[in-house]
Amino acid sequence: MTDDTRDRYSALIARFGKGWEKEDAEQILSVFTPDGVFAPSPFDPPLSGHDAIRAYWQDLPKEQAEISFRFGEIFVAGPWFATEFRCTFRRRRTGEPVDLRGSLFCETENDLLSEVRMYWHRVVTTP
Repeated sequence: MTDDTRDRYSALIARFGKGWEKEDAEQILSVFTPDGVFAPSPFDPPLSGHDAIRAYWQDLPKEQAEISFRFGEIFVAGPWFATEFRCTFRRRRTGEPVDLRGSLFCETENDLLSEVRMYWHRVVTTP
C-alpha cells in the first residue's frame, strides 16, 4: 500500500464529508460507482444505486443544520479501507445539538466507492 492510495481514499471521504456538510446529495453521489451500495446503519437495509442513495441524502436539509464532518486516519487493505468519523449538527425542528461518532467501512472500484457501510452512535446534548 502506498501513500498515494491512502491519499486517494482520504480524498473520497473528504468529498463525501463536504457533500454532507453542504447538504449536497449530488456531491455525495460523485464518490460512488453508479451501482454503489450505501448501508446507513447495520440495522437498515443497504441502498443500491445512485437513485436510492440520492433519495436518502435529499432529506438531509430538512433535518440537519450547522453540519461539521471530520474523519481520522485511513486504514487500507487493498481495495478496502476504514476510518473513524465524527459529525456534529443541529436538529432543525428542535434546535438540539447532535454528536454522531462512528466508523466507515468502504470498498473501492476504479477510484470510487462501490460500497460504504456506516456504523455510528448518536448523542443528543442539551443546548
